Amino acid sequence: MISCTSILQGSGGLDLLVHWADRLLRACPRAITFTGPLVSALFVMLAGTAYVAFAIYPVIAEVATSVKVRPERPLSASVICAGIGVMASPMSAAMAAMVGIMSVYQIPFWQILAVTIPTYVLACLCAALSVYRRGRELEEDPEFVRRVNSGEFTWLGQSHSTQVGGDHRKALTGVVIFIAGILIAILLGSIPGARPSWIDGTGRTVLLSIPNLIQMVMLATGFFIIIACRIPPYKFADGSVFRAGLIGVVGVFGIAWCTGTFLDAHTAVISNAFTYIAQQTPFLFCFAAFAVSTIVFSPTVTTTIMIPLGLKCGLPPEFLIGTWACCFGDFIIPGGAQIGCTAFDRTGTTHLGSFVINHSYLRPGLVFVTCGTLIGWLISRVVF
Repeated sequence: MISCTSILQGSGGLDLLVHWADRLLRACPRAITFTGPLVSALFVMLAGTAYVAFAIYPVIAEVATSVKVRPERPLSASVICAGIGVMASPMSAAMAAMVGIMSVYQIPFWQILAVTIPTYVLACLCAALSVYRRGRELEEDPEFVRRVNSGEFTWLGQSHSTQVGGDHRKALTGVVIFIAGILIAILLGSIPGARPSWIDGTGRTVLLSIPNLIQMVMLATGFFIIIACRIPPYKFADGSVFRAGLIGVVGVFGIAWCTGTFLDAHTAVISNAFTYIAQQTPFLFCFAAFAVSTIVFSPTVTTTIMIPLGLKCGLPPEFLIGTWACCFGDFIIPGGAQIGCTAFDRTGTTHLGSFVINHSYLRPGLVFVTCGTLIGWLISRVVF
Protein backbone atom coordinates (compact mmCIF):
# COMPACT_ATOMS: atom_id res chain seq x y z
CA MET A 1 0.00 0.00 0.00
CA ILE A 2 2.90 2.35 0.74
CA SER A 3 4.34 1.61 -2.71
CA CYS A 4 1.00 2.21 -4.44
CA THR A 5 0.36 5.47 -2.56
CA SER A 6 3.90 6.62 -3.39
CA ILE A 7 3.25 5.91 -7.06
CA LEU A 8 0.01 7.88 -6.81
CA GLN A 9 1.99 10.77 -5.34
CA GLY A 10 4.43 10.54 -8.26
CA SER A 11 1.56 10.85 -10.74
CA GLY A 12 0.29 14.00 -9.03
CA GLY A 13 -2.86 12.22 -7.86
CA LEU A 14 -2.12 12.83 -4.19
CA ASP A 15 -1.75 16.55 -4.83
CA LEU A 16 -5.09 16.46 -6.67
CA LEU A 17 -6.77 14.83 -3.65
CA VAL A 18 -5.28 17.52 -1.39
CA HIS A 19 -6.61 20.18 -3.76
CA TRP A 20 -10.12 18.70 -3.58
CA ALA A 21 -9.90 18.53 0.20
CA ASP A 22 -8.71 22.14 0.27
CA ARG A 23 -11.69 23.33 -1.78
CA LEU A 24 -14.13 21.34 0.36
CA LEU A 25 -12.77 22.85 3.58
CA ARG A 26 -12.97 26.40 2.22
CA ALA A 27 -16.50 25.90 0.91
CA CYS A 28 -17.96 26.07 4.42
CA PRO A 29 -15.33 27.66 6.68
CA ARG A 30 -17.65 28.32 9.63
CA ALA A 31 -18.15 24.56 10.05
CA ILE A 32 -14.40 23.83 10.04
CA THR A 33 -14.60 22.11 13.46
CA PHE A 34 -16.65 19.36 11.81
CA THR A 35 -15.51 19.48 8.17
CA GLY A 36 -11.82 19.44 9.15
CA PRO A 37 -11.94 16.09 10.99
CA LEU A 38 -14.30 14.54 8.43
CA VAL A 39 -12.20 15.55 5.43
CA SER A 40 -9.05 14.35 7.19
CA ALA A 41 -10.85 11.08 7.96
CA LEU A 42 -11.92 10.60 4.35
CA PHE A 43 -8.42 11.36 3.12
CA VAL A 44 -6.80 8.76 5.38
CA MET A 45 -9.50 6.17 4.67
CA LEU A 46 -8.76 6.49 0.97
CA ALA A 47 -4.96 6.61 1.13
CA GLY A 48 -4.55 4.05 3.92
CA THR A 49 -1.94 6.00 5.90
CA ALA A 50 -2.19 8.91 8.31
CA TYR A 51 0.96 10.48 6.86
CA VAL A 52 -0.96 12.00 3.94
CA ALA A 53 -3.10 14.11 6.28
CA PHE A 54 -0.10 16.35 6.99
CA ALA A 55 -0.91 18.14 3.74
CA ILE A 56 -4.34 19.13 5.09
CA TYR A 57 -3.47 20.31 8.60
CA PRO A 58 -2.03 23.70 7.53
CA VAL A 59 -5.17 24.34 5.45
CA ILE A 60 -7.40 23.58 8.45
CA ALA A 61 -5.41 25.97 10.65
CA GLU A 62 -5.51 28.71 7.99
CA VAL A 63 -9.24 28.36 7.29
CA ALA A 64 -10.10 28.39 11.01
CA THR A 65 -7.98 31.48 11.61
CA SER A 66 -9.46 33.31 8.62
CA VAL A 67 -13.01 33.03 10.05
CA LYS A 68 -11.81 33.63 13.64
CA VAL A 69 -12.60 30.13 14.87
CA ARG A 70 -10.25 28.92 17.58
CA PRO A 71 -7.83 26.68 15.54
CA GLU A 72 -7.30 24.36 18.50
CA ARG A 73 -10.82 22.98 17.99
CA PRO A 74 -10.59 21.67 14.40
CA LEU A 75 -6.88 20.88 14.57
CA SER A 76 -7.05 18.70 17.69
CA ALA A 77 -10.04 16.74 16.40
CA SER A 78 -8.54 16.40 12.91
CA VAL A 79 -5.25 14.99 14.16
CA ILE A 80 -7.07 12.40 16.28
CA CYS A 81 -9.50 11.40 13.52
CA ALA A 82 -6.72 11.15 10.93
CA GLY A 83 -4.49 9.13 13.25
CA ILE A 84 -7.26 6.59 13.91
CA GLY A 85 -8.51 6.64 10.30
CA VAL A 86 -6.58 3.46 9.51
CA MET A 87 -9.23 1.45 11.42
CA ALA A 88 -11.74 2.30 8.68
CA SER A 89 -9.40 2.20 5.68
CA PRO A 90 -9.65 -0.97 3.58
CA MET A 91 -6.03 -0.53 2.54
CA SER A 92 -4.26 0.29 5.80
CA ALA A 93 -1.64 -1.92 7.44
CA ALA A 94 -3.76 -2.09 10.59
CA MET A 95 -6.76 -3.33 8.60
CA ALA A 96 -4.61 -5.89 6.81
CA ALA A 97 -3.46 -7.17 10.21
CA MET A 98 -7.02 -7.38 11.50
CA VAL A 99 -8.30 -9.09 8.35
CA GLY A 100 -5.44 -11.58 8.44
CA ILE A 101 -6.11 -12.45 12.08
CA MET A 102 -9.86 -12.83 11.56
CA SER A 103 -9.54 -14.84 8.35
CA VAL A 104 -8.86 -17.90 10.51
CA TYR A 105 -12.40 -17.52 11.86
CA GLN A 106 -13.90 -17.21 8.35
CA ILE A 107 -15.02 -13.61 8.93
CA PRO A 108 -15.30 -11.88 5.54
CA PHE A 109 -13.75 -8.55 4.73
CA TRP A 110 -17.07 -6.77 4.29
CA GLN A 111 -18.27 -7.68 7.79
CA ILE A 112 -15.22 -6.08 9.37
CA LEU A 113 -15.73 -2.94 7.28
CA ALA A 114 -19.46 -2.95 8.11
CA VAL A 115 -18.48 -2.53 11.77
CA THR A 116 -15.41 -0.31 11.58
CA ILE A 117 -16.54 2.30 9.01
CA PRO A 118 -19.80 3.42 10.72
CA THR A 119 -18.09 3.18 14.10
CA TYR A 120 -15.29 5.41 12.88
CA VAL A 121 -17.57 8.03 11.32
CA LEU A 122 -19.78 8.28 14.42
CA ALA A 123 -16.74 8.46 16.72
CA CYS A 124 -15.30 11.25 14.55
CA LEU A 125 -18.48 13.26 15.03
CA CYS A 126 -18.31 12.67 18.79
CA ALA A 127 -14.68 13.85 18.89
CA ALA A 128 -15.52 17.00 16.90
CA LEU A 129 -18.53 17.71 19.09
CA SER A 130 -16.39 17.40 22.23
CA VAL A 131 -14.26 20.38 21.14
CA TYR A 132 -16.94 22.44 19.39
CA ARG A 133 -17.12 25.01 22.21
CA ARG A 134 -13.73 24.31 23.74
CA GLY A 135 -11.82 27.21 25.27
CA ARG A 136 -12.39 30.90 24.78
CA GLU A 137 -13.25 32.38 21.42
CA LEU A 138 -10.18 33.23 19.37
CA GLU A 139 -10.26 37.01 19.86
CA GLU A 140 -10.67 36.53 23.64
CA ASP A 141 -7.80 34.07 24.09
CA PRO A 142 -4.98 35.63 26.19
CA GLU A 143 -2.17 34.03 24.19
CA PHE A 144 -3.67 35.15 20.88
CA VAL A 145 -4.18 38.71 22.19
CA ARG A 146 -0.57 38.78 23.38
CA ARG A 147 0.72 37.67 19.98
CA VAL A 148 -1.36 40.26 18.17
CA ASN A 149 -0.24 43.08 20.48
CA SER A 150 3.42 42.05 20.27
CA GLY A 151 3.33 41.76 16.49
CA GLU A 152 4.02 37.99 16.47
CA PHE A 153 0.73 37.39 14.67
CA THR A 154 -0.52 39.28 11.64
CA TRP A 155 -3.69 38.61 9.65
CA LEU A 156 -2.90 37.22 6.22
CA GLY A 157 -6.15 38.38 4.66
CA GLN A 158 -8.51 36.30 2.53
CA SER A 159 -7.16 32.81 1.97
CA HIS A 160 -7.36 31.15 -1.41
CA SER A 161 -7.52 27.53 -2.46
CA THR A 162 -4.32 25.89 -3.59
CA GLN A 163 -3.76 25.08 -7.25
CA VAL A 164 -2.66 21.76 -8.69
CA GLY A 165 0.58 21.82 -10.61
CA GLY A 166 1.65 19.42 -13.34
CA ASP A 167 -0.54 17.43 -15.69
CA HIS A 168 -4.11 17.47 -14.36
CA ARG A 169 -5.21 14.65 -16.68
CA LYS A 170 -2.37 12.43 -15.53
CA ALA A 171 -3.21 13.11 -11.88
CA LEU A 172 -6.89 12.37 -12.44
CA THR A 173 -6.02 9.11 -14.22
CA GLY A 174 -3.88 8.06 -11.27
CA VAL A 175 -6.69 8.78 -8.80
CA VAL A 176 -9.25 6.82 -10.86
CA ILE A 177 -6.97 3.77 -11.12
CA PHE A 178 -6.13 4.00 -7.42
CA ILE A 179 -9.81 4.08 -6.36
CA ALA A 180 -10.58 1.23 -8.77
CA GLY A 181 -7.84 -0.84 -7.15
CA ILE A 182 -9.29 -0.27 -3.71
CA LEU A 183 -12.79 -1.25 -4.86
CA ILE A 184 -11.48 -4.41 -6.55
CA ALA A 185 -9.60 -5.42 -3.39
CA ILE A 186 -12.73 -4.93 -1.27
CA LEU A 187 -14.88 -6.85 -3.75
CA LEU A 188 -12.51 -9.82 -4.05
CA GLY A 189 -11.93 -9.88 -0.31
CA SER A 190 -15.65 -9.86 0.47
CA ILE A 191 -16.67 -12.66 -1.93
CA PRO A 192 -14.82 -15.91 -1.14
CA GLY A 193 -15.79 -17.40 -4.51
CA ALA A 194 -14.07 -14.54 -6.33
CA ARG A 195 -10.69 -15.20 -4.74
CA PRO A 196 -8.14 -17.43 -6.51
CA SER A 197 -8.00 -20.98 -5.15
CA TRP A 198 -6.00 -24.15 -5.69
CA ILE A 199 -5.83 -27.76 -4.55
CA ASP A 200 -3.02 -28.52 -2.11
CA GLY A 201 -1.18 -31.81 -1.70
CA THR A 202 -3.90 -33.23 0.57
CA GLY A 203 -6.66 -32.54 -1.93
CA ARG A 204 -8.04 -29.61 0.09
CA THR A 205 -9.14 -26.41 -1.64
CA VAL A 206 -7.13 -23.42 -0.42
CA LEU A 207 -8.24 -19.80 -0.93
CA LEU A 208 -5.75 -17.00 -1.41
CA SER A 209 -5.47 -15.14 1.92
CA ILE A 210 -6.90 -11.63 2.08
CA PRO A 211 -3.61 -9.95 3.17
CA ASN A 212 -1.85 -11.52 0.16
CA LEU A 213 -4.78 -10.50 -2.04
CA ILE A 214 -4.49 -6.87 -0.91
CA GLN A 215 -0.75 -6.88 -1.58
CA MET A 216 -1.17 -8.31 -5.08
CA VAL A 217 -4.03 -6.00 -6.07
CA MET A 218 -2.34 -2.84 -4.84
CA LEU A 219 1.01 -3.70 -6.43
CA ALA A 220 -0.85 -4.35 -9.68
CA THR A 221 -2.68 -1.03 -9.22
CA GLY A 222 0.64 0.74 -8.82
CA PHE A 223 1.91 -0.94 -11.99
CA PHE A 224 -1.09 0.26 -14.00
CA ILE A 225 -0.65 3.81 -12.66
CA ILE A 226 3.00 3.75 -13.78
CA ILE A 227 2.05 2.53 -17.26
CA ALA A 228 -0.96 4.84 -17.74
CA CYS A 229 0.72 7.96 -16.34
CA ARG A 230 4.27 7.19 -17.54
CA ILE A 231 5.89 7.82 -14.20
CA PRO A 232 9.71 7.56 -14.06
CA PRO A 233 10.88 5.18 -11.29
CA TYR A 234 12.81 7.81 -9.34
CA LYS A 235 9.76 10.05 -8.93
CA PHE A 236 7.80 7.87 -6.52
CA ALA A 237 10.84 6.45 -4.71
CA ASP A 238 11.89 9.98 -3.72
CA GLY A 239 8.44 11.00 -2.47
CA SER A 240 7.68 11.87 1.15
CA VAL A 241 5.07 9.09 1.47
CA PHE A 242 7.59 6.40 0.49
CA ARG A 243 10.25 7.62 2.92
CA ALA A 244 7.84 8.05 5.84
CA GLY A 245 6.10 4.76 5.12
CA LEU A 246 9.35 2.83 4.88
CA ILE A 247 10.38 4.11 8.30
CA GLY A 248 7.01 3.01 9.64
CA VAL A 249 7.40 -0.46 8.11
CA VAL A 250 10.79 -0.97 9.75
CA GLY A 251 9.41 0.17 13.11
CA VAL A 252 6.35 -2.07 12.85
CA PHE A 253 8.36 -5.16 11.91
CA GLY A 254 10.91 -4.62 14.68
CA ILE A 255 8.37 -4.21 17.46
CA ALA A 256 6.10 -6.94 16.07
CA TRP A 257 8.91 -9.49 15.92
CA CYS A 258 10.06 -8.64 19.43
CA THR A 259 6.62 -8.86 21.02
CA GLY A 260 5.66 -11.87 18.90
CA THR A 261 8.70 -13.79 20.11
CA PHE A 262 7.90 -12.91 23.72
CA LEU A 263 4.21 -13.85 23.46
CA ASP A 264 4.93 -17.11 21.66
CA ALA A 265 7.30 -18.13 24.44
CA HIS A 266 4.84 -17.27 27.21
CA THR A 267 1.48 -17.99 25.60
CA ALA A 268 0.42 -20.52 28.22
CA VAL A 269 1.26 -18.26 31.16
CA ILE A 270 -0.47 -15.22 29.67
CA SER A 271 -3.55 -17.18 28.63
CA ASN A 272 -3.96 -18.76 32.05
CA ALA A 273 -3.55 -15.40 33.78
CA PHE A 274 -6.00 -13.44 31.63
CA THR A 275 -8.53 -15.94 30.34
CA TYR A 276 -10.78 -15.90 33.40
CA ILE A 277 -10.65 -12.11 33.76
CA ALA A 278 -11.31 -11.55 30.05
CA GLN A 279 -14.26 -13.92 29.97
CA GLN A 280 -15.86 -12.54 33.13
CA THR A 281 -15.24 -8.85 32.39
CA PRO A 282 -14.44 -8.48 28.67
CA PHE A 283 -14.15 -4.69 28.77
CA LEU A 284 -11.14 -4.99 31.11
CA PHE A 285 -9.32 -6.28 28.05
CA CYS A 286 -10.09 -2.96 26.33
CA PHE A 287 -8.29 -1.06 29.10
CA ALA A 288 -5.31 -3.41 28.74
CA ALA A 289 -5.23 -2.92 24.96
CA PHE A 290 -5.42 0.85 25.36
CA ALA A 291 -2.56 0.82 27.89
CA VAL A 292 -0.39 -1.25 25.54
CA SER A 293 -1.13 1.07 22.61
CA THR A 294 0.05 4.12 24.56
CA ILE A 295 3.44 2.43 25.05
CA VAL A 296 3.85 0.65 21.71
CA PHE A 297 2.91 3.85 19.83
CA SER A 298 1.61 1.98 16.78
CA PRO A 299 -2.00 0.88 16.15
CA THR A 300 -0.84 -1.81 13.73
CA VAL A 301 1.58 -3.32 16.21
CA THR A 302 -1.00 -3.07 19.00
CA THR A 303 -3.45 -4.93 16.77
CA THR A 304 -0.95 -7.69 16.03
CA ILE A 305 -0.19 -8.05 19.75
CA MET A 306 -3.52 -7.66 21.52
CA ILE A 307 -6.11 -9.09 19.10
CA PRO A 308 -4.47 -12.57 18.97
CA LEU A 309 -4.02 -12.40 22.74
CA GLY A 310 -7.73 -11.61 23.18
CA LEU A 311 -8.63 -14.58 20.98
CA LYS A 312 -6.36 -16.85 23.00
CA CYS A 313 -8.09 -15.63 26.16
CA GLY A 314 -11.43 -16.77 24.76
CA LEU A 315 -12.93 -13.44 23.70
CA PRO A 316 -15.29 -13.68 20.70
CA PRO A 317 -13.91 -12.33 17.39
CA GLU A 318 -16.94 -10.07 16.93
CA PHE A 319 -16.29 -8.44 20.32
CA LEU A 320 -12.68 -7.70 19.39
CA ILE A 321 -13.70 -6.25 16.02
CA GLY A 322 -16.36 -4.06 17.64
CA THR A 323 -14.05 -2.72 20.36
CA TRP A 324 -11.05 -2.27 18.05
CA ALA A 325 -10.98 1.48 18.79
CA CYS A 326 -9.40 0.73 22.18
CA CYS A 327 -6.17 -0.22 20.36
CA PHE A 328 -5.62 3.39 19.21
CA GLY A 329 -4.16 5.13 22.25
CA ASP A 330 -0.94 6.33 20.64
CA PHE A 331 -2.08 9.96 20.99
CA ILE A 332 -1.49 10.04 24.77
CA ILE A 333 2.19 10.90 24.34
CA PRO A 334 2.47 13.63 21.65
CA GLY A 335 4.04 12.46 18.40
CA GLY A 336 4.91 13.98 15.06
CA ALA A 337 1.36 14.95 14.08
CA GLN A 338 0.61 16.65 17.41
CA ILE A 339 3.90 18.53 17.46
CA GLY A 340 3.56 19.57 13.82
CA CYS A 341 0.00 20.86 14.20
CA THR A 342 0.97 22.84 17.27
CA ALA A 343 3.46 24.65 15.04
CA PHE A 344 0.86 25.09 12.26
CA ASP A 345 -1.37 27.07 14.66
CA ARG A 346 0.03 30.60 14.45
CA THR A 347 -2.48 31.83 17.03
CA GLY A 348 -0.98 29.80 19.89
CA THR A 349 -4.28 28.21 20.98
CA THR A 350 -3.05 24.65 20.31
CA HIS A 351 -0.57 23.52 22.96
CA LEU A 352 1.30 20.44 24.15
CA GLY A 353 1.12 21.16 27.89
CA SER A 354 3.75 21.39 30.59
CA PHE A 355 3.08 17.85 31.88
CA VAL A 356 3.47 16.17 28.44
CA ILE A 357 0.05 14.46 28.45
CA ASN A 358 -2.06 17.57 29.21
CA HIS A 359 -2.14 18.61 25.57
CA SER A 360 -4.88 19.85 23.24
CA TYR A 361 -5.38 16.42 21.68
CA LEU A 362 -6.16 14.55 24.89
CA ARG A 363 -9.89 15.37 25.11
CA PRO A 364 -10.89 14.47 21.52
CA GLY A 365 -8.68 11.39 21.67
CA LEU A 366 -10.25 10.02 24.84
CA VAL A 367 -13.74 10.84 23.57
CA PHE A 368 -13.03 9.08 20.27
CA VAL A 369 -11.67 5.91 21.90
CA THR A 370 -14.45 5.73 24.51
CA CYS A 371 -17.30 6.41 22.08
CA GLY A 372 -15.73 4.29 19.36
CA THR A 373 -15.36 1.30 21.68
CA LEU A 374 -18.96 1.47 22.89
CA ILE A 375 -20.49 2.32 19.50
CA GLY A 376 -18.45 -0.39 17.77
CA TRP A 377 -19.53 -2.96 20.33
CA LEU A 378 -23.18 -2.11 19.72
CA ILE A 379 -22.79 -2.15 15.93
CA SER A 380 -20.96 -5.50 16.06
CA ARG A 381 -23.91 -7.04 17.88
CA VAL A 382 -26.12 -6.00 14.95
CA VAL A 383 -23.73 -7.01 12.15
CA PHE A 384 -22.85 -10.37 13.65
